[in-house]
Amino acid sequence: MENIELPEDRLINRLKLHLKRINAILLKDLKSEFRSRYGISAISLFILTSVTMLLFGTGSGKLENSLYSGLMWLIMFFGSMTGLSKGFVREEELQTSLFLKMSSKPSYIYFGKLIYNILFSISLNGLAIILFIFFFGELIIRSPLEFIVLIFFGSIGIGSATTVIAAIISKAGIKNSLFTVLSFPVLLPLIIIGIEGTTFSFEGTTFSEIDSNIKILIAYSGVLIPVSYIVFDMIWEDS
Repeated sequence: MENIELPEDRLINRLKLHLKRINAILLKDLKSEFRSRYGISAISLFILTSVTMLLFGTGSGKLENSLYSGLMWLIMFFGSMTGLSKGFVREEELQTSLFLKMSSKPSYIYFGKLIYNILFSISLNGLAIILFIFFFGELIIRSPLEFIVLIFFGSIGIGSATTVIAAIISKAGIKNSLFTVLSFPVLLPLIIIGIEGTTFSFEGTTFSEIDSNIKILIAYSGVLIPVSYIVFDMIWEDS
């Protein structure tokens, strides 16, 4: 008796195949990053240097919560600018982009790079926050759960935006400068909402009071990811 593949099984098998190919792109980038460790070391040193300079620049007195929040997001932004373009830029530097185009569909490449950037963004921002809190010991986070949720969705937004921007600038001659110039206006709404919400979490608030900030951060990624996916085919094929 022949085995009949049900529509549900066919859908599950196709989904597994898609996830497997996306995972292959993700693992390739992760292995490449950990093999060299140059990017991780450079970004970690940048964050450490930035926090130390801010500590000496602001003195020993306690700052306003809004200023703490602004400085924290400033470090997160510039830390992201030093490392989140590597996913696509590395392909051009190693001259592997043509092979990637021939071996994978644009959708697999986009989602593989997207997940890589989001994971990298969460890790990077987590390190920045740990160092920031360590050096600025007088800073008190009165609503830690709300703070973590804000940083988490903010990191997803940063990773989402920088993925498509990195694809756009990957063939440019002045990649790093152009990456920052293009990223700033795209990320500015997210940063403003993030600063406001983080200030609330420092002062002590509940989810009901910070609910609108979290929803905007979620909506930011919820809109940006589908739009980036739609235009990525054109960006990738023309690059």
